Amino acid sequence: MKNQLEQLRQKALQAVETTGDLAALEQARVDLLGKKSALSAIMKQMGALSAEERREVGRLANQLHADIEHSLDEKKAAFSAAALEQRLSQERIDVTAPGSPIPLGRRHPLYLVLDEIKEIFVGMGYEIADGPEVEYDKYNFEMLNIPRDHPARDTQDTFYITENILLRTQTSPMQVRTMLKQKPPIRIIVPGRVYRSDDVDATHSPIFHQIEGLVVDEGITLGDLKATLEVIAQRLYGEDVVLRFRPSHFPFTEPSVEVDMRCFSCHGEGCPLCKQAGWIEILGSGMVHPRVLAGCGIDPDIYSGWAFGIGLERMVMRMYEIDDLRLLYENDLRFLRQFN
Repeated sequence: MKNQLEQLRQKALQAVETTGDLAALEQARVDLLGKKSALSAIMKQMGALSAEERREVGRLANQLHADIEHSLDEKKAAFSAAALEQRLSQERIDVTAPGSPIPLGRRHPLYLVLDEIKEIFVGMGYEIADGPEVEYDKYNFEMLNIPRDHPARDTQDTFYITENILLRTQTSPMQVRTMLKQKPPIRIIVPGRVYRSDDVDATHSPIFHQIEGLVVDEGITLGDLKATLEVIAQRLYGEDVVLRFRPSHFPFTEPSVEVDMRCFSCHGEGCPLCKQAGWIEILGSGMVHPRVLAGCGIDPDIYSGWAFGIGLERMVMRMYEIDDLRLLYENDLRFLRQFN
């Protein structure tokens, strides 16, 4: 039986060595170590041996089993290493080859101007506030002195989600939210996207951007508002910019002022962009209504304030002499690549 084991060793190791792939190696494992293998058959005959012979043959059989397993594992490791080497060779990347250029994006003209406006206001001591675009009716209208039956709601033709939730029509709700949680002095600007059901034309869009400003403190006057807006316009457009202030009405300000900028396209002569008026309306403003202050817990007998709302798109059009607002939203790369 010892001779049988020695002959089996030579055949088994030779069989493992000559396998050509992992599938053949696995089959060799079954043939050499399985229940129907020659080694198993020899071990089943050990019962007919004497105790001393059984001990010796058992030792040799176990050693042969271990040697075959070791040989199988070594062969499997060799196959795996060869497969990995082949894969690495096939997937090798030549790091010295020139790469494909990746085009870099650039900031949208709206945000180029917005960043500049933010920088100006921050330099003047203002803070930047941000709030939700999906807003409660309470903050968007009611606390701004616009009750449910007020005609001012009709002009904004609001997008409602529920009876009390809507897409904000202005960033003014953040003025209310700020006054509710912060007592004067207050100096903030609130940039953000707003929504109104406007028809699309050269100067209107149902989605646009506003920058609202709010100052509340003791002794604030309309003169402070006028001076601030003139400084901002000159910083953005140069000393030759011309603004026009005219009386208006907003429910949340009293008195209220509309501010127009002389048309940059026709310089006041009249053209399609300014609808032949020579002026382009850029913002509404005024002194914060005492009811709004009182509703936010601020005593209007002690404090006063002013607020304004700037249409960002129209300021961008003035700065870059763009004559159609729709160009800002069409994502035409030929247009957008002009701005750095």
